[in-house]
Amino acid sequence: MSQEIVQTSTGSSDVFILERTPFGKLVLTNAQDERFEGVVPVRAFPIQAPEEGVSVVDADGHEVAWIADLGALEPSAQELLRQELTRREFMPVLQRIEAVSSFSTPCTWTVQTDRGQCEFVLRGDEDIRRIGTDHGLLISDAHGIHYLVPDQFALDTHSKKILDRFL
Repeated sequence: MSQEIVQTSTGSSDVFILERTPFGKLVLTNAQDERFEGVVPVRAFPIQAPEEGVSVVDADGHEVAWIADLGALEPSAQELLRQELTRREFMPVLQRIEAVSSFSTPCTWTVQTDRGQCEFVLRGDEDIRRIGTDHGLLISDAHGIHYLVPDQFALDTHSKKILDRFL
Protein backbone atom coordinates (compact mmCIF):
# COMPACT_ATOMS: atom_id res chain seq x y z
CA MET A 1 0.00 0.00 0.00
CA SER A 2 1.44 3.36 -0.97
CA GLN A 3 0.08 6.71 0.09
CA GLU A 4 1.30 10.20 -0.80
CA ILE A 5 1.02 12.69 2.04
CA VAL A 6 1.11 16.43 1.47
CA GLN A 7 1.86 18.53 4.55
CA THR A 8 1.37 22.30 4.55
CA SER A 9 1.46 23.23 8.24
CA THR A 10 4.66 25.27 8.05
CA GLY A 11 3.53 27.36 5.10
CA SER A 12 5.67 25.36 2.67
CA SER A 13 4.66 22.11 1.06
CA ASP A 14 6.45 19.05 2.34
CA VAL A 15 5.60 16.11 0.13
CA PHE A 16 6.48 12.59 1.08
CA ILE A 17 5.31 9.11 0.27
CA LEU A 18 4.55 6.62 3.00
CA GLU A 19 4.17 2.95 2.19
CA ARG A 20 4.15 -0.42 3.92
CA THR A 21 6.52 -3.14 2.72
CA PRO A 22 5.36 -6.75 2.29
CA PHE A 23 7.12 -7.42 5.63
CA GLY A 24 4.96 -4.81 7.39
CA LYS A 25 7.58 -2.06 7.81
CA LEU A 26 6.78 1.54 7.00
CA VAL A 27 8.96 3.31 4.43
CA LEU A 28 9.01 7.07 3.95
CA THR A 29 10.37 8.71 0.81
CA ASN A 30 10.70 12.49 1.06
CA ALA A 31 10.67 15.18 -1.63
CA GLN A 32 14.46 14.87 -2.04
CA ASP A 33 14.02 11.15 -2.88
CA GLU A 34 15.63 10.08 0.40
CA ARG A 35 14.21 6.72 1.46
CA PHE A 36 13.88 5.81 5.15
CA GLU A 37 12.98 2.20 5.96
CA GLY A 38 11.45 1.14 9.24
CA VAL A 39 10.04 4.55 10.18
CA VAL A 40 7.72 4.84 13.17
CA PRO A 41 5.04 7.47 13.86
CA VAL A 42 5.15 8.92 17.38
CA ARG A 43 2.51 11.17 18.91
CA ALA A 44 3.90 14.33 20.54
CA PHE A 45 1.00 14.54 23.02
CA PRO A 46 -0.73 11.13 23.02
CA ILE A 47 -3.17 11.93 25.82
CA GLN A 48 -3.98 15.64 25.60
CA ALA A 49 -3.80 16.04 21.80
CA PRO A 50 -3.66 12.64 20.06
CA GLU A 51 -4.66 14.07 16.67
CA GLU A 52 -2.07 16.86 16.66
CA GLY A 53 1.67 16.61 16.27
CA VAL A 54 2.80 13.26 14.90
CA SER A 55 6.50 12.85 14.26
CA VAL A 56 7.75 10.20 11.87
CA VAL A 57 11.15 9.00 13.05
CA ASP A 58 13.72 6.72 11.43
CA ALA A 59 15.27 3.61 13.00
CA ASP A 60 17.80 5.80 14.86
CA GLY A 61 15.09 8.01 16.34
CA HIS A 62 15.73 11.02 14.11
CA GLU A 63 12.68 12.90 12.86
CA VAL A 64 12.24 12.62 9.09
CA ALA A 65 8.73 14.12 8.84
CA TRP A 66 6.27 16.11 10.94
CA ILE A 67 2.49 15.91 10.65
CA ALA A 68 0.82 18.83 12.43
CA ASP A 69 -2.76 17.53 12.16
CA LEU A 70 -3.49 13.85 11.57
CA GLY A 71 -7.12 14.64 10.76
CA ALA A 72 -6.14 16.89 7.86
CA LEU A 73 -4.63 13.99 5.90
CA GLU A 74 -6.48 11.92 3.34
CA PRO A 75 -8.48 9.08 4.94
CA SER A 76 -6.19 6.36 3.53
CA ALA A 77 -3.10 8.10 4.95
CA GLN A 78 -4.83 8.51 8.31
CA GLU A 79 -5.69 4.82 8.29
CA LEU A 80 -2.10 3.77 7.60
CA LEU A 81 -0.69 5.99 10.35
CA ARG A 82 -3.39 5.10 12.89
CA GLN A 83 -2.77 1.38 12.32
CA GLU A 84 0.89 1.87 13.08
CA LEU A 85 0.20 4.08 16.10
CA THR A 86 -2.23 1.50 17.49
CA ARG A 87 0.41 -1.21 17.17
CA ARG A 88 2.95 0.94 18.96
CA GLU A 89 0.77 2.34 21.73
CA PHE A 90 -0.79 0.22 24.43
CA MET A 91 -2.66 2.17 27.08
CA PRO A 92 -5.66 0.41 28.60
CA VAL A 93 -8.35 2.66 30.05
CA LEU A 94 -9.02 1.82 33.70
CA GLN A 95 -12.77 1.53 34.27
CA ARG A 96 -12.99 0.09 37.80
CA ILE A 97 -10.68 -0.83 40.64
CA GLU A 98 -11.86 -4.18 41.96
CA ALA A 99 -9.36 -4.59 44.82
CA VAL A 100 -5.87 -3.81 46.09
CA SER A 101 -3.71 -6.19 48.11
CA SER A 102 -2.79 -3.47 50.63
CA PHE A 103 -2.82 0.28 51.04
CA SER A 104 0.95 0.44 51.32
CA THR A 105 3.19 0.04 48.31
CA PRO A 106 4.21 -2.05 46.55
CA CYS A 107 0.78 -3.63 46.21
CA THR A 108 -1.20 -5.58 43.63
CA TRP A 109 -4.21 -3.97 42.01
CA THR A 110 -7.03 -5.95 40.42
CA VAL A 111 -8.75 -3.72 37.86
CA GLN A 112 -11.26 -3.76 35.07
CA THR A 113 -10.09 -2.02 31.87
CA ASP A 114 -11.48 -1.50 28.40
CA ARG A 115 -9.44 -4.58 27.44
CA GLY A 116 -10.66 -6.84 30.24
CA GLN A 117 -9.74 -7.62 33.83
CA CYS A 118 -6.09 -7.66 34.88
CA GLU A 119 -3.73 -7.37 37.82
CA PHE A 120 -0.67 -5.17 38.11
CA VAL A 121 1.82 -4.13 40.76
CA LEU A 122 1.94 -0.47 41.81
CA ARG A 123 5.48 0.22 43.06
CA GLY A 124 4.76 3.52 44.77
CA ASP A 125 2.36 6.44 45.11
CA GLU A 126 4.53 8.43 42.69
CA ASP A 127 3.43 6.03 39.92
CA ILE A 128 0.03 7.74 39.93
CA ARG A 129 0.29 11.06 38.08
CA ARG A 130 -2.28 13.73 37.36
CA ILE A 131 -2.59 14.65 33.69
CA GLY A 132 -4.43 17.35 31.82
CA THR A 133 -7.09 19.58 33.27
CA ASP A 134 -9.99 17.12 33.15
CA HIS A 135 -9.15 15.22 36.36
CA GLY A 136 -7.27 12.56 34.41
CA LEU A 137 -4.71 10.19 35.88
CA LEU A 138 -1.96 8.03 34.48
CA ILE A 139 -1.05 4.96 36.54
CA SER A 140 2.20 3.11 35.74
CA ASP A 141 2.69 -0.49 36.79
CA ALA A 142 5.95 -2.24 37.67
CA HIS A 143 6.43 -3.31 34.03
CA GLY A 144 6.03 0.21 32.63
CA ILE A 145 2.52 -0.26 31.27
CA HIS A 146 0.42 2.89 31.63
CA TYR A 147 -3.25 2.76 32.56
CA LEU A 148 -5.31 5.82 31.68
CA VAL A 149 -8.07 7.18 33.93
CA PRO A 150 -9.69 9.90 31.78
CA ASP A 151 -11.70 11.32 34.71
CA GLN A 152 -11.11 10.07 38.25
CA PHE A 153 -14.44 11.51 39.41
CA ALA A 154 -16.35 9.45 36.82
CA LEU A 155 -15.28 6.19 38.49
CA ASP A 156 -17.69 4.29 40.73
CA THR A 157 -17.72 5.00 44.49
CA HIS A 158 -15.71 1.88 45.42
CA SER A 159 -12.95 2.75 42.92
CA LYS A 160 -12.82 6.38 44.07
CA LYS A 161 -12.42 5.33 47.71
CA ILE A 162 -9.49 3.07 46.87
CA LEU A 163 -7.89 5.69 44.65
CA ASP A 164 -8.27 8.40 47.33
CA ARG A 165 -6.10 6.32 49.67
CA PHE A 166 -3.19 6.59 47.19
CA LEU A 167 -3.58 10.23 46.13
